[in-house]
Amino acid sequence: MTAAFSHLDAGTPEHVWRAEKRFGAVRTLDDDVDQLFVVAAHPDDETLGAGALIRRVHERGGRVTVLVATDGEASHPLSSTHSRADLRAIRRDEVVSALDALAPGANVLFLGLPDGALRENADELEARVAEAVDAAGYPADSCLIVAPWSGDRHRDHRVASAAAARVAAPRRIRHLGYPIWLWHWGGPEDVPWHRAAALALTPDEHSLKARAVRLHVSQIRPLSEAPGDEAVVHEAMQAHFARDTEFYLAEDAADTQSLPPEWFADFYARHEDPWGFETRWYEERKRALLLASLPARSIGRALEVGCSTGLITRALAARADSLVAIDPSRVAVQSARARVGADPTVTIVQGSVPGDWPAGAFDTIVLSEVGYYLSETDLASTIALIEAALAEDGCLIACHWRHPVAEYPLSGDQVHHALRSVTSWQRLVFHEEEDFLLELFCRGTAVSVAHREGLR
Repeated sequence: MTAAFSHLDAGTPEHVWRAEKRFGAVRTLDDDVDQLFVVAAHPDDETLGAGALIRRVHERGGRVTVLVATDGEASHPLSSTHSRADLRAIRRDEVVSALDALAPGANVLFLGLPDGALRENADELEARVAEAVDAAGYPADSCLIVAPWSGDRHRDHRVASAAAARVAAPRRIRHLGYPIWLWHWGGPEDVPWHRAAALALTPDEHSLKARAVRLHVSQIRPLSEAPGDEAVVHEAMQAHFARDTEFYLAEDAADTQSLPPEWFADFYARHEDPWGFETRWYEERKRALLLASLPARSIGRALEVGCSTGLITRALAARADSLVAIDPSRVAVQSARARVGADPTVTIVQGSVPGDWPAGAFDTIVLSEVGYYLSETDLASTIALIEAALAEDGCLIACHWRHPVAEYPLSGDQVHHALRSVTSWQRLVFHEEEDFLLELFCRGTAVSVAHREGLR
């Protein structure tokens, strides 16, 4: 689960971060690029997260393109003194002034997408980023794309990161994430240090970045003394961006590996009910939605990938002719067996996918809250195994948490994006919430439940 946060919270003090010794062991950022693309979800992201890098590439004669997805017009939703139109104009001017200080002549593209609604405009954002990258015409190995970090726990930041990733990956362009809100809500244990790289700032870069940050007046100072006009980036938050380094995290899927079985063993050893499956209404409701989305009362021969402690397993067993359930955790498998009991139609085994994929064909396959544990390569292999194992009229139901978790190689959105790429599947159910995605894919000609029962 991902904790919510408010920009009005005090947040993690900068001295906590400065005391972290792992900063000193982070590798040096490779900044030798001819073309830098900076994707910002909101005006000021580019300055706070990548201001010094923008300056360095510019000073070396490289080209800088900054794409500002939204105008940040929703930064003060309760303001009684500034309308959204006011804020839109102010914040565009602030970006121009800040970039004039950092990299005069940089190419600035204002995309004008709705602030707070990037998820609903993700395709357009991706298309606009792709258009800018392709128009630049630089070789892939001389380019770098930086965007808000995928794990920043801000929805617009997550969507901007995903758009950058979908542009960068097929073009083999390096993609890095710059954290903004991590420094506020998080602590050292929330950082995937193995993916980190640091840019040490020169005195000139440090001075110019500080000047550029100060030019985002609408964000670092209150708009007025009226309630709702408080600074978004208050002084404690600003301190995180006054460091003599900038910090980046590799987003490239090729740099990640699937979580090993040992990770799950350790996790279950520390938590009796790790995700609150038995106590949270969120989990109970989501299970009910998943089970209700299966298109038939009888689900035939079924496979559950990642059965955990067996709450869904028990419900599936009541509807299946036979059921195979698999999980990498010995503790989880034992719990699932105890929950299901001595049912001869159910086989629960310890194993990981794709390596321990069970033999046979299945009418129903359940992939719930497991795909994001896999690397991009292992997810592709698992999808291929699902495709090969689905019966002629078989169905796959997939459900995943959408918010990034630092330890996980992929996000739920990335998992479902990959599932949708299988052209032989038809999507029968699509359920989207801020927190999770649920989709049902069927092989062959997908028909509704009403059609199956002769109601139309």
